[in-house]
Amino acid sequence: MARTQKPVGRLARTRGAVRGVRRAWPYVLMAWERWQSLSPEEKERYKKQARGFAERGKKTLDEQRRRRPPRS
Repeated sequence: MARTQKPVGRLARTRGAVRGVRRAWPYVLMAWERWQSLSPEEKERYKKQARGFAERGKKTLDEQRRRRPPRS
């Protein structure tokens, strides 16, 4: 009986994922079209901003790891 439940659970997750992709697709397409319409200078500015956000996130994670006491 347990064997029949696993594929059903997997199928339900797959259906949920497909539904999410279908709902997100128009937004992804609009974002891609917007990106394609930007000038090279604007694209570089956005990339620089994203690199800054990523660096800031890495610093924050590193600080949190240093403050966390070791597991025992």
